[in-house]
Amino acid sequence: MSLYDLEFNDSKGNIVKMKQFEGKVLLIVNTATKCGLAPQFEELEQIYQKYKNREFTVIGFPSNQFANQEPEANETMAETCKINFGVTFLLSEKILVNGKDTHPVFAYLKDNSKSGIFGKKIKWNFTKFLISSDGKIIKRYSPAVKPFRIEKDIISFLA
Repeated sequence: MSLYDLEFNDSKGNIVKMKQFEGKVLLIVNTATKCGLAPQFEELEQIYQKYKNREFTVIGFPSNQFANQEPEANETMAETCKINFGVTFLLSEKILVNGKDTHPVFAYLKDNSKSGIFGKKIKWNFTKFLISSDGKIIKRYSPAVKPFRIEKDIISFLA
């Protein structure tokens, strides 16, 4: 199985097949609008805008698993991200990133990346995964790593 065999629902409930991102460098992030790290949305959006025409995209996967920091409903979450942080990149519906009901995309990312300091478990909002254009996980970044610090890694994998 590869990342491209998986799918998820966007914030409006439409099915999105990961296969459509084949050939693109991806930055996948678990997000939360009420998290203290939420200002990272702005950097993620700036990087997305800067490189989206170079076979790059950002996908946010909102999760309410950490201190209930994603209280928005799927219907209002994308709008809140757009109004508060200018987000235009793709957002999924709310998912679980840990536990027995972990979303398949995050199960795959955790199973196929190096463990963090606390093992494979996602420890907080804004854990980031950089994926190469052939679907390989390049690197997992902790929540504290700001998106602009990842930019040079993104550039090195763009065509």
